[in-house]
Amino acid sequence: MAGSETRSERSGPLAGVKVVEFVGIGPGPMCGMLLADLGADVLRIDRTTPSGLGIERPERFDLLLRGKRKVAVDLKQPAGLALARALLARADASIEGFRPGTMERIGLGPDACLAANPRLVYGRVTGFGQEGPLASAAGHDLNYIALAGALHAIGRDGAPPTPPLNLLGDYAGGALLLAFGIVCAVLSARQSGRGQAVDAAMIDGAAALMTPFFGLRAAGLHDGPRGTNLLDSGAPFYDVYACADGEYVSIAPIEAKFRTVLVERLASAGMATADLPDFDDRARWPELRRRLAAIFAERTRAEWCALLEGTDACFAPVLAPRDAPLHPHHAARGTFVRIDGIDQPAPVPRFSATPAAVPTGPRPDDDGRDLALAWGVARADVEAALGPPATSQGRATP
Repeated sequence: MAGSETRSERSGPLAGVKVVEFVGIGPGPMCGMLLADLGADVLRIDRTTPSGLGIERPERFDLLLRGKRKVAVDLKQPAGLALARALLARADASIEGFRPGTMERIGLGPDACLAANPRLVYGRVTGFGQEGPLASAAGHDLNYIALAGALHAIGRDGAPPTPPLNLLGDYAGGALLLAFGIVCAVLSARQSGRGQAVDAAMIDGAAALMTPFFGLRAAGLHDGPRGTNLLDSGAPFYDVYACADGEYVSIAPIEAKFRTVLVERLASAGMATADLPDFDDRARWPELRRRLAAIFAERTRAEWCALLEGTDACFAPVLAPRDAPLHPHHAARGTFVRIDGIDQPAPVPRFSATPAAVPTGPRPDDDGRDLALAWGVARADVEAALGPPATSQGRATP
């Protein structure tokens, strides 16, 4: 079953690290969530009016906002700009994902911010990078992984490239690389006293993720058309198969010793395996695929799980997101938690000495002013930008 409904005080290896996140979509918010999950105080500078960007939804379902505080600031007004500068002057790191030059034009670029706070780590994430002929062009994850050579490699034989959700560009190539860069630069700043800008371009990150495949291609081990290679659905022993109930299972016994386990387990269930084609004979891969498809179609997914799950056959059921939190392995590990009634992945990675707490969900009515004050921003500066605090009845406090 999914994790319990709990809330804990902030903890984790980044406890005490102060981060200012400028509102955005995709990789910036994901990066902020990753840092907040591990204990950082992340204060999001929000817009005072809707942006019209991204996928609109009620705020409680925007899970990338979890664990953060927010202030809605008009950066076009002097008081709003002053508050942003005051927060950045006290922060360890910042996150912004605007087009190149945007922050410089409003006076919040890295040069100005580092002059006021020499230890600041100024994190910025874009699709095409801060320079180059495409730097100012609009785009999304699909465009970035296309340019990096990743999208071309994803899809089945004879089919066009397949969009793989926005995982590779936005989140792996963008958010994870930015979070890694920020933590590296914070460590450097604590040793040297000097902050710096961290430029995380999603095309760079997606290209970096392709590094092993550039090596395999150079070695002639992954140089066939899309969908014909070992790891891109070309190999019938690294693929998914439909079961008798219409559900799917995955098998991935790349190594010979794991293939032996798979074949032995299938034989123990009465499947005809004695004359299966040689797994390494590429000329017979189509025949092997047909045989495996016929075998897996004979039983339900639950029956295959009973036979193969937990063995060295390199097997797992293909679970829908609604079902994944219910799997016994996830339940045992606490892979998912329930926050405000919503099942979602728990903070990662795990730390033995400084474990992260279960994060809080988004707070739609939070203005984050108490966090700004705790950082040392003058009350007058906070109220000049945000107005006086309101009571629970909506009246200003005296």
